[in-house]
Amino acid sequence: MRKLIAATTFVGAMFASSAVWAACTTDVKKDDLTAEQANGLYECIKAELREGYAASGDAITKDYTGWKITATAPAAPGAHGRRFLITFANDAAFDEYVKFSDERGPMPVGSILAKESFNVNKKGEVKKGPLFFMTKVAAGGEAKEFGDWVYAAYTPKGKPMKIKQQFCHACHSPYEDQDFLGYPDEDVRLPSN
Repeated sequence: MRKLIAATTFVGAMFASSAVWAACTTDVKKDDLTAEQANGLYECIKAELREGYAASGDAITKDYTGWKITATAPAAPGAHGRRFLITFANDAAFDEYVKFSDERGPMPVGSILAKESFNVNKKGEVKKGPLFFMTKVAAGGEAKEFGDWVYAAYTPKGKPMKIKQQFCHACHSPYEDQDFLGYPDEDVRLPSN
């Protein structure tokens, strides 16, 4: 129930903020944006992001929008080109992922995380970013050297990106004790059960 309330608060904050950021620009530096301001900017471009990703024609670029959001605001710029990230988890992944712990063990096979992304340039303009996916596969199989994760990405226009699994995994390697998963800042994480 607490997770539902937090997710509802996230969505409500996005709608409340959208009028302020209707032009998809800000005069606040990217690293100084509050969670509410980042939500407003996301809300401003969300429909365009999703339309672009869905242009791929791949079911997953449409289906992820029905998954659960894992935080109350976009994750602050860091990995993924210093972009803001909005992470969604499918049913297989959600309950384990939102434990945000290095004590839980590996994520279940079939877990998929989708990460929408956007950036704010030096002029304060919001720019659409790629859609990233991580899929947990059977241990010791096709992705053994990558912690049993398969990485994929789509451009903002829905084109599959040519990525090297090693490139993605190199950034996730420092999180080995969390099954190679990074987490949003604690202040925007959903509360645990």
